[in-house]
Amino acid sequence: MALIHLFSVQHFSVASLLRYFHTLRYLKPGQILGRVTFRFSRNTPDLRVPPPVRPASGSWGSCSRRLSMLDAKTFLFLSVARQVSTSADWNRADWPKLWVYNLHYFDDLNADGSSARATWHRALIARWIIENPPGSGDGWDPYPTSLRIVNWIKWSIAGNPLGTQGVHSLAVQARWLSGRLEWHLLGNHLLANAKALLFAGSFFAGPEADTWRQKALSILRRELAEQILKDGGHFERSPMYHAIILADLLDLVQLALRYPEITEAESVVEWRRLATQMLHWLATMTHPDGEIALFNDAAFGIAPTLAALVAYAATLEIESPVSVASPSLTLLKESGYVRVHKGEADLIVDVGEIGPDYLPGHAHADTLSFELSVRGRRVVVNSGTSEYGLGPERQRQRSTAAHSTAQIDAMDSSEVWSGFRVARRARPIDFSLNEGTEAVEVGCAHDGYRRLKGRPVHRRIWRMTNRMLRVCDVVDGGFRQAVARYHLHPDIAVSGDDRAGTLCMPGGFVIRWLIAGGQARIVPSTWHPEFGQSVTTTCIELLFQTHQATMEFSWD
Repeated sequence: MALIHLFSVQHFSVASLLRYFHTLRYLKPGQILGRVTFRFSRNTPDLRVPPPVRPASGSWGSCSRRLSMLDAKTFLFLSVARQVSTSADWNRADWPKLWVYNLHYFDDLNADGSSARATWHRALIARWIIENPPGSGDGWDPYPTSLRIVNWIKWSIAGNPLGTQGVHSLAVQARWLSGRLEWHLLGNHLLANAKALLFAGSFFAGPEADTWRQKALSILRRELAEQILKDGGHFERSPMYHAIILADLLDLVQLALRYPEITEAESVVEWRRLATQMLHWLATMTHPDGEIALFNDAAFGIAPTLAALVAYAATLEIESPVSVASPSLTLLKESGYVRVHKGEADLIVDVGEIGPDYLPGHAHADTLSFELSVRGRRVVVNSGTSEYGLGPERQRQRSTAAHSTAQIDAMDSSEVWSGFRVARRARPIDFSLNEGTEAVEVGCAHDGYRRLKGRPVHRRIWRMTNRMLRVCDVVDGGFRQAVARYHLHPDIAVSGDDRAGTLCMPGGFVIRWLIAGGQARIVPSTWHPEFGQSVTTTCIELLFQTHQATMEFSWD
């Protein structure tokens, strides 16, 4: 879309042209060709009779997920409930695109307590087939088509017959998707496409189904090898998308159990190995409250929680992760995250790349940000993600100022823009790690601000003991203004002056804060733990008075 837009607009500023250049130069040639092909291709839905259905072995067991269907016509997505009463409601332009996409996923078919809503689900499937003609509307975009194919097949294997019309529609959807794979996006979208084709190629029998299955396996082999890093993390560096991909991987393992006679044994062995690694990664990136850390595009309630995924993995006889409470230090080297556990506190820091160069759509300008939990409760947070799209709030939530890190001259460390794009991006440098008897020290710098006058480099050192966390920021080079922000969880009551104060946690537990090398001010902020949610909170801003400023949190 960016390339098409670039060629269609007549007037550009120099800054705008540079931003496009620094965005497009990282794309793979296949993405550019794929974008042009995807935009101008005109596929015709294939309405032939479906292939025969292959019998499954056993019944589908789903991973625990929130319900989203409140009654036969009311749906709750992204914290917003809406009625879908007419055929036009499936494609409402005045509703957020992500909400409409969720409507077409059919996640509720396999959500908690779904059997009690089976009558609603049967009617909804029949209605969708009638009100969404093949190839027409948002529901036929590749990503919602992929998720819907999987959900319908799971629901059917769980003992809910799709009927003649449902089976025919499923085949039409699989054929349509096979010609509309998202090569222009790659990443998690292409994995979702391949997963859907594998489900369809297993659910149906015959030469056509075999073609879908072999295409899917080829994509999965290549993409999983690239997308799952050596430390077990998904390469887009979003804990939320990591959990989504992990759930997908566990689904593939279960699919192999339901159709054992057509499953490649080597693939299943690899899926199991990767799932174990991914569970460990997710455990490292999960706070003691059971929810993920909010780095890059991440929010609660979209992906299954760690506990749900561990329980699901156990039903598939996949090894659970080790406890994160015992090691004092966990380095996710390839992903660029470090977790420190000392005494009653847990620290998670971002010292890595924002994501793959050719796919930074879910990246935030959050390099060297961190989150802190003490006594099982979040204290310092990143602001989270409450919406997608192209609006100013989406831009603000991706900005450096929305994260617990330092900002120089009111600029972003990585040039995030237009909802899902990044131009010049921060690169981590000079990473160091020192684990002593009393303290763990993590150090890193990044070059994201070197494009500015004075070519400043931001350096940060975290030093953590059983009773204290000290964060020291240094700016090498020239700058006009530098500010480090410490966004606080809404449950934290903050007080103090421009040098020191306290954070009062629920139950009366008190954390002291003290700064050096700057001046503090307490300002309003917002936290966005889920899509559609904005929670009022506070932020301590530390304005640098020299090239170095330090914040210390301590507790008894």
